[in-house]
Amino acid sequence: MTQSDSASPELRRTLGVGDAVMIGLGSMIGAGIFAALAPAARAAGTGLLLGLAVAAVVAYCNATSSARLAALYPASGGTYVYGRERLGPFWGYLAGWSFVVGKTASCAAMALTVGAYVWPEQAHAVAVAAVVALTAVNYGGVQKSAWLTRVIVAVVLAVLACVVVVCLGSGQSDAGRLDIGASDGIGGVLQAAGLLFFAFAGYARIATLGEEVRDPARTIPRAIPLALGIALVVYVCVAVAVLSVLGSEGLGQASAPLADAVRAAGVPGLAPVVRVGAAVAALGSLLALILGVSRTTLAMARDRHLPGALAAVHPRFQVPHRAELAVGAVVAVLAATVDVRGAIGFSSFGVLAYYAVANASAWTLGSAAAARVVPAVGLLGCVVLAFSLPGVSVAVGAGVLVVGVVAYGVRRWVADRADARGR
Repeated sequence: MTQSDSASPELRRTLGVGDAVMIGLGSMIGAGIFAALAPAARAAGTGLLLGLAVAAVVAYCNATSSARLAALYPASGGTYVYGRERLGPFWGYLAGWSFVVGKTASCAAMALTVGAYVWPEQAHAVAVAAVVALTAVNYGGVQKSAWLTRVIVAVVLAVLACVVVVCLGSGQSDAGRLDIGASDGIGGVLQAAGLLFFAFAGYARIATLGEEVRDPARTIPRAIPLALGIALVVYVCVAVAVLSVLGSEGLGQASAPLADAVRAAGVPGLAPVVRVGAAVAALGSLLALILGVSRTTLAMARDRHLPGALAAVHPRFQVPHRAELAVGAVVAVLAATVDVRGAIGFSSFGVLAYYAVANASAWTLGSAAAARVVPAVGLLGCVVLAFSLPGVSVAVGAGVLVVGVVAYGVRRWVADRADARGR
């Protein structure tokens, strides 16, 4: 083993509450709010706000379960670690597999979103450049990533505030368009909730960075609900503002819903600013996604579920540099060759499976009925939303999980045979 592999077996704890909240916000208040509203409106019709409420309830349960577990197990890997410790190695592996595969596809989708907004004719080239640049930022240390995330969150919040003020202050705003009846039935509301969950899932990044947080038993339980609460307030304000101008039908047909909303509100000059905000938001999501996927890759490599070489920690920057480079390389290849914008549904399926394991793990923390209500609701919500997603997303997501299960079984069989020969 080389010095770079062994000089620093653990990551450096440098993140406080503010840093952790910003990383969570950078993950949540990203491209999802610019892109997920339209397909959610197509699914739910006038039930869009109900779908947002359902997604928020499930996200709250998941966040609460994750915060309790992260305080007990402050190591990189998030639910991969929790499932392994509370339910057994297989469930931890399944959570890690769901997260790494689903979020790698999501990384590529975010990179292509950057390209589509910055230079549509060269979207793939811009996407690859974005992946390379942000991988370099992450390689330089988590504090640099936290600093850049603060800048991105500030820019995106400013753009979203402008959208809300312009839409609600225009003569085109009509409160009658906010009818929250489920016009397309409960199935449409649940599908919308599953799609909107994609925009909430970023708080997991706080838990996956558990090994780099100062005083994790105190910091993580504070940071996760703070980040989730701020994101929910922002999403509700944006959804109400855009709906009041476009209505559910107009929102469902919009290709760039927030830009279309400011045009409909009579301020077309703000549309280019919204496009820039969307690109910056996608960059923020991509930055945090690469950060989180590389840490889960690190944790799985430490347990040899992935190649052990990926567990190396850089002696100077104290980051999982090989895992970051590997994740960046895979995402860059996907961004250069595949259109993965349709992967939002698949990503949601994988992340919901990941949180189902988190809630099942939190169920084991106490036997009191009151302590088990939140993880029970979260587990049920994850399962229902996962299978309410579009059929293609469910089929692909389930297929990928089966591939992971088979790979785990083959690995265990090979290991058992090797042990038997050794005896």
